[in-house]
Amino acid sequence: MVTTTDTTAIITEPKLQEKIQPSLKRWLKHFFYLPASKRYFSKQDQAAIAEAVQQAEQGHVGEIQVVIEGHIPSHQAYHQNARSRAQQLFAELGVWDTEHNSGILVYLNLCEQAVEIIIDRGINTATTQLAWQKICDEMIVNLKQKKYRAAVIKGVLDIGQILDQFYEHKVIDNSDELSNFPKIMN
Repeated sequence: MVTTTDTTAIITEPKLQEKIQPSLKRWLKHFFYLPASKRYFSKQDQAAIAEAVQQAEQGHVGEIQVVIEGHIPSHQAYHQNARSRAQQLFAELGVWDTEHNSGILVYLNLCEQAVEIIIDRGINTATTQLAWQKICDEMIVNLKQKKYRAAVIKGVLDIGQILDQFYEHKVIDNSDELSNFPKIMN
C-alpha cells in the first residue's frame, strides 16, 4: 500500500517542478467552450471504451482510468493547463492508490484537443517517455479527424500492449481497482 509520504510526493512534486504560465487566452477559451463531452461520446461509445479498458487490463495488474473533459473549469483555467489538470485528476480520482502502484490516467481535453497520460511510479520504468508521447500524438491525430471513439480505444489498447510487455508474469485474478467506464466531466 501507499504511505502518506509516498502519496504526498506523487501529488506535490510535479506541481513544484513545473511552473505554469498564467494565460488569459487559455482562460477565455475554456470559459466560452460549450460542454461537449456527452455530445461526442454517446452511451455506446462509453461502453465500447469500457470494453477496451477491460481488454487492455487483462493478464496484468495495470489499471487504466480514462477521463474525458470538455474544458478545464473556468476558475482553474487561468493557472492550469491540460498537463496540470491531468495531474490534479490523477490525485483526486485516486489513480495513484492501486495496490501495485500501477495506475494510468488517460486524460482527454476536448477544448484544447489535448491528451495527457499520467503513469504511477510502479510502472514508471515500463518504457520510455517517447512511447507514451507516441500514444498521445496518435490519439490527437484521430481527434483532429473527429474520430473521438476510435482515438480513445486505440490509445487504451496501445497502453495495454505496453503493460503486457512490462509485466512479464501473467496474472489470473484480474480484479478491477478502478472503474473501466470513462469519467465524463463537463
